[in-house]
Amino acid sequence: MSASPPPSTVKRALASHAAVGLVAGALLYLVCLTGTISVFYAELQRLEQPDAPEMSEIAPSAAQRAVTAVLATERPATEHLYVHLPVSDLPRTTITTDNRAVHVAADGSLAGPEEIAWSDFLVALHYELNVPGLVGLTVVGALGAMILALVISGLVAHPRIFRDAFRLRARDAGGIGLADWHNRLSVWTLPFSIAIALTGAMIGLASVTAYGIASFYHDGDLEAVYAPLFGEEGPKDESPAPAPNVARALAYMQTHYPSVTPIYAFVHEPLTRGQTIQIWAKHPRRLIFAEYYHFDADGAFRHTTGLADGKLGQQLAASAYDLHFGNYGGLPVKLAYVLFGTALTAICATGIYIWLGKRRRRGLNEPRLRKTWDAVVWGSPLLVALTLAVRLAFGNAAPFVALFWSGFAVILAAALLPLPPERFRRWLFGLLAMACGGVVILSI
Repeated sequence: MSASPPPSTVKRALASHAAVGLVAGALLYLVCLTGTISVFYAELQRLEQPDAPEMSEIAPSAAQRAVTAVLATERPATEHLYVHLPVSDLPRTTITTDNRAVHVAADGSLAGPEEIAWSDFLVALHYELNVPGLVGLTVVGALGAMILALVISGLVAHPRIFRDAFRLRARDAGGIGLADWHNRLSVWTLPFSIAIALTGAMIGLASVTAYGIASFYHDGDLEAVYAPLFGEEGPKDESPAPAPNVARALAYMQTHYPSVTPIYAFVHEPLTRGQTIQIWAKHPRRLIFAEYYHFDADGAFRHTTGLADGKLGQQLAASAYDLHFGNYGGLPVKLAYVLFGTALTAICATGIYIWLGKRRRRGLNEPRLRKTWDAVVWGSPLLVALTLAVRLAFGNAAPFVALFWSGFAVILAAALLPLPPERFRRWLFGLLAMACGGVVILSI
């Protein structure tokens, strides 16, 4: 009969198991927190750069003037050019190429560089945890699947959860009050949580799936994988050509599709004979992020992709992004997403606190683990606010990724110091309040 491992080994193994659970919970919490804040991505861009020119619309001729000016000074040559057209929540015109992004005035003149590095940092933190490429997308997609699994397992584990949907016990002896709030919030946000988890997993894991399909069936050609959903690009011809006629394409949209809202003009392979134009337009009362309207280089209409009225799979794929981020229905929907997103973030936080409480009641009192989770729950918003304050105080070039993750490491290290948990949490509260106050002062 084999001997049992010594108690010290068992204790270290349990601590390692708990640490792995905390890492997974921390990433889940961070994705939910940043996703909630990212609902106001457009508004945060305006906060970052309040002096950029704004307009309710831009004339096709002015957009053409800006496109021509950008392409005339583009070095090195770009393979893509996007014209962000003014919309209600972001009434700005911006041209983005492979090399730069510039704001455009209402008359089509270039009005200086776009400077939204902090907003882009926040979205990248949510979208890929600041890990570029497939690794970050895969991890975040897996976290979306994890939320879905937690929702389903929570429903199975609590058969009375719907019957007790509005039952809240005030007492917190043994963590009952916290568990009640956790369960009630889970019920109240159930449709939202399922929708967010499912679309998040779809968005995050789609790239991995596409790479796999491309490798096995299309010799690594990703365009062949996405073509049935988002349409094929035309044949390339790199011979030089004049600037594309974006103005004619935009004018065509105004005349023939007045009920849709163009949001982007996208030029493939600009200044070559193979260049084509796409106008991305939102349809009213539809979840699709846009329909693609295809034009040739002269601005003559060719066809649509079918995201609005094509196959069901196309329409579902085109609806995932807006359903995930709340980019439909205007401000009321955004406020609802922030409310439900805050609740989902709180569910993630309280779930770990409940787990730690159960361990403590079993005799595993681990103040360092509790402080570590406090560092995640309160340190994450602290660092988000701190990086925004740095952006407002010192400008667009601040190293936001390095600041956030080095600050995160410092806070986690502080949790290991021999400080009483209550004092450590008060310290985090104070720093969070100071960082938020700094953002308010600097944004005035």
